[in-house]
Amino acid sequence: MLNELITRASLEEMAGTTAFQRGEAYFADGTVDRLQVTDDKITARVDGSETYQVELSLVDDDLAWDCTCPRAADGYFCKHCVAVGLAWLAESSASPKSAEASGKKRPDPWRDITAYLSQQAAESLVELLLEVAQRDDRLYQSLLLKAARSGGGGKAAKAFRRVIDDATCIDRYIDWREARSFSCNIEQVADSLAELLKPESAAALVELAEYAIERIENTLEHIDDSSDDISGIVHGLGELHLKACTLARVDACDLAERLFQLETTLPLGIWSFEVAKYGDVLGKEGLRHYRELAEAEWHKLKPPDAKRGYDYRRAKLTRIMIFLAEVSGDVDELVAIKAQDLSSAFRYLDIAEILSKAGQPEPALAWAERGLEAFPERPDNRLRDFLVAAYLARQRHDEALQLTWIQFEEQPKLDHYEKLHAVAGQLGRWPEQRYRALVRVGEAITQAASETTRWKPQASAPDYSLRLEIALWEQDLEEAWLVAHAGICQRHLLITLAGNLAPSRPIDAICLYRRVVPPIVEQTNNTAYAEATTLIAKVGSLMKAQNQSPAFADYLAALRQQYKAKRNFIKLLDGLMR
Repeated sequence: MLNELITRASLEEMAGTTAFQRGEAYFADGTVDRLQVTDDKITARVDGSETYQVELSLVDDDLAWDCTCPRAADGYFCKHCVAVGLAWLAESSASPKSAEASGKKRPDPWRDITAYLSQQAAESLVELLLEVAQRDDRLYQSLLLKAARSGGGGKAAKAFRRVIDDATCIDRYIDWREARSFSCNIEQVADSLAELLKPESAAALVELAEYAIERIENTLEHIDDSSDDISGIVHGLGELHLKACTLARVDACDLAERLFQLETTLPLGIWSFEVAKYGDVLGKEGLRHYRELAEAEWHKLKPPDAKRGYDYRRAKLTRIMIFLAEVSGDVDELVAIKAQDLSSAFRYLDIAEILSKAGQPEPALAWAERGLEAFPERPDNRLRDFLVAAYLARQRHDEALQLTWIQFEEQPKLDHYEKLHAVAGQLGRWPEQRYRALVRVGEAITQAASETTRWKPQASAPDYSLRLEIALWEQDLEEAWLVAHAGICQRHLLITLAGNLAPSRPIDAICLYRRVVPPIVEQTNNTAYAEATTLIAKVGSLMKAQNQSPAFADYLAALRQQYKAKRNFIKLLDGLMR
């Protein structure tokens, strides 16, 4: 498969002319090194402004690629991938016969290296590793941590902290181009920390994972992590921390204090140390202590002040207190916490729903009505819907219908029309309410057409899209057909109507499809051309079913003449003609 997927032509097509030419120059300069082929994977190193690791592989019968350069990180087939592809092609074509045909094995430098190393004495291997580690900082750090782990105890913890400090120490802003190198360093630390997930070292891992997450979070304020690579590493460290807490059986109260501190002070909260995740580890004693800490800080909070803007600490503490109240099942406590922030109508609805689910319908209704009264200029239709249901349950029919009508009058649209139908239908008053609603729709259409603004200095033709939407929802095809010819309607509604008409009124469906094709083609882009071609094909199917094949051929010919300048559309049209 690699032979079929990797050719000079395919490499140029994936990379583009400029990147291909640069990759060709890299290959010609001999920058590709350590080319290795394993099964359906090619790996190599390319020496450019930096040293980049490249991988070309077969994934789902397609060529996948990866390179450590920034351009590949953005999803492009880079010049380094081109260089490796060309190097592989050169090696593959070096001998006209395959390895099987010639009876010779492909040269494998890694096999040769393995064979050589297996023959060396331990002292020679140690000397060789130390020599390489002096030039390779990543190998040095890896060996240092392995040595520290073998020593155990405080020595290992200190070594890990030093490495964490080194990996997260920056003295300037790191942009996206340098962020990958930074993430590689902390990923190596995270991989080394994962090796501590054992019963004898899990307690140390708990503290080290917390320290690493805290250091990374504070550093991330000065790094462009738009790729989310670093955030992903933090999530991995968080999962590791949770597993280590379970394995280490740490002191519940000590853990509660650390979790609370981290949850309420970390600047970004990439990994949440929320009590919900750690409930099983904390147990009853840990949860009790966590509650004491949370309540103490909660009572210190000053009343919310909208002028101060978003209060991060208050939001964190509120979430903690809500969880603890939900765990305890104390509805009054939960309502009291929620009532600290009544900055929107939805806040009242939230409390009303809590009380309703707790079997307290009257207090729930009172809170909902308070919310409606508190925000007359900024109502929330979800709160209105809650009240409509409550009024219907109490036989307060006129109030329920009035609230539903208010929504429709404020915004005449289909979903509000559907709400009105549901309520009025339940009350047996739909016919007269429907007439009233359709009058309101007509008024809204006329008003919208006559309005003028800075961007619409003149009155416009009426847009009957809403009326057509309603007719389609009511499955009244005759009314929908009349509305479609009354004036302007949105194209997708006309297409929907045509589809509904096709089984019983194919001629009318053909008329609508042909009506919407020209404005679609006039958009002049390939997506529009494809959409138009799909609709034209539907016209063809309907016309052929009506024994109008010659007329359809004439229609295609007319379209071809009308849009002959739109070459991509003509190609699609020619496919239909064939």
